[in-house]
Amino acid sequence: MVRNDLFDKNLGFDRGRGRLTEAAWRLVSFVFFVTAFPWPSKLKASLLRGFGAKIGKGFYIRPRVNIHFPWKLEVGDHCWIGDSCELLNLEPIVFEDHVALAHEVYMAAAGHNIKSRTMAYANRPIRVCSGTWIATRAFIGAGVTVGANCVVGACAVVIKDVPDNSVVAGNPARYIATREVTEP
Repeated sequence: MVRNDLFDKNLGFDRGRGRLTEAAWRLVSFVFFVTAFPWPSKLKASLLRGFGAKIGKGFYIRPRVNIHFPWKLEVGDHCWIGDSCELLNLEPIVFEDHVALAHEVYMAAAGHNIKSRTMAYANRPIRVCSGTWIATRAFIGAGVTVGANCVVGACAVVIKDVPDNSVVAGNPARYIATREVTEP
């Protein structure tokens, strides 16, 4: 039997910042990120950096993006984050250069151990390597590395690593083809 009453939300979990910083981030996030108002990406990049995110040049971020802990976010150069993406980064989420997230992508660097009676955390980082595109409404689970130059299809559920130059789709995501870039 699962014992939710015994779940210890602090056991083995480092929030990375104090409660005051987290509260300030929630306010800034509400005004500048989760809103539908199209604040400039340069302003949002500056705010993310102010809260400890590592953001490269050429960063573009659409409205309604929810980033749980900016201090656990690293974004390379020329990356794009689409409307209504959700970055549940209880552990670090890293985007290398030239990564694109389409709309409503959900990335969960967090989870629970399904064998645990107390629902112990099973949080693990996520990495998306250079040149990868993750299509609309895809889900990327804890501990996943998506290789370089990949395409993750719309609504794919990725719970295992994806090798370089792969096209994956489905639930669970399966290898579909090798990505061959032949056009500029």
